[in-house]
Amino acid sequence: MKISVVYVKKFFPSLFLSKKHKQTQKFRESITIITKFSPSNLSLYKLALQHSSIKNNQESNERLEFLGDAVLSMVTGEYLFKKYPYRNEGFLTEARSKIVNRETLNDLARKIGMDKLVNYDTRAVHGKLRFIYGNALEAFTGAVYLDQGYKTSQQFIIDEMLTIHIDLETFIETTTNYKSKIVEWAHQNGKELKFALINKASHKSFRTFTAQVIINEKVMGEGNGETKKKAEQTASEQACRCFNVH
Repeated sequence: MKISVVYVKKFFPSLFLSKKHKQTQKFRESITIITKFSPSNLSLYKLALQHSSIKNNQESNERLEFLGDAVLSMVTGEYLFKKYPYRNEGFLTEARSKIVNRETLNDLARKIGMDKLVNYDTRAVHGKLRFIYGNALEAFTGAVYLDQGYKTSQQFIIDEMLTIHIDLETFIETTTNYKSKIVEWAHQNGKELKFALINKASHKSFRTFTAQVIINEKVMGEGNGETKKKAEQTASEQACRCFNVH
């Protein structure tokens, strides 16, 4: 039996798709798996996953990252406000901060499979991948907001991030402010405590700070971070471990 080309095209159209079209189709499917909806403006999501280290394109995800950060903070803040009606402002602020910080977002991006979609130049970032995926997740959230509106971006954040991939109760009740811990411990034990910023390095797409925790004139912890505050937190965590501070 001879099968006509028209028949094959009708029932097996994917066989006649160009390589570029197939890549676009695969990308759309990946976005749909992550978001649970079919994107309308696919170019927004491609831009959201385009890191500034890619030099063959003048656009990067940095503007979308700015927008996504605002949307994430708004949705997370509203969600916590309603979920914990009797908790004070300090608790809500710290809980939101823990959820929207780069470390958490980086981990979330990996859990939902976004790390496999981010487009970046490995040579240009010099192995500094720690925050790339988290930044991309912020930009991706901005893309969802522009493509589908607030309600859908709210549902995406709550359903795919706050509910599925975070054990919220355990997560926010776990104290991770190591700087406060070591300051309190030093005060209780009569120790002289200082924080020192020993290095600040600027790169094209990011900055790195290095801080030390000095107790009784001895360096007891050193850490790096994209902000001074995060570098001090990392250094404080080391110091807490040295003195078995819980």
